[in-house]
Amino acid sequence: MATQPIGDRLISVEEYLSTGYEPDCEYDDGVVVERNLGEFEHSFLQTILATLFTNNMDNWGVFGLTEQRVQIKPRKFLVPDVCVLRVGSPREKILTRPPLIAIEIMSPEDTVRRAAAKAVEYLDFGVENVWVIDPSARVAYGGTSSGLVLASSGVLSVPGTPILVRVSDLFEKLDRM
Repeated sequence: MATQPIGDRLISVEEYLSTGYEPDCEYDDGVVVERNLGEFEHSFLQTILATLFTNNMDNWGVFGLTEQRVQIKPRKFLVPDVCVLRVGSPREKILTRPPLIAIEIMSPEDTVRRAAAKAVEYLDFGVENVWVIDPSARVAYGGTSSGLVLASSGVLSVPGTPILVRVSDLFEKLDRM
């Protein structure tokens, strides 16, 4: 993953927001940060999760968005693989309020340490639930202020809601392809 100023200079928030990146990049205080993605398992898990939340929109009161920019600080933008918002949340071009869930799907180049650091950034911003899914290891984690905790029960959920995702179901769908 590359982290570098564009053209040997830092860029402004305005330039970042007005430039199209393919795939979309994150932004950290003048530096454009490339994201690891684009491989089949990563992409298909994004699709599975976004579809799961959309299909359960009426029952769970939420919906999923893929690769939605989230401004966590005035000069810091992250792009979670899947954001989950409550139905009725204000519609924003770029999210400036914490989503209910931020989901990161690890790519082979990602490390648990990097995923844990990103989870803490989401939590510090006010995201209540951060999920990290590692398709290579076939495990999922929940983010906490002290790092990542393995979803040892094999379930990702949101307390006080009917939201429940069985990690084995995700990987079972993935393995059918």
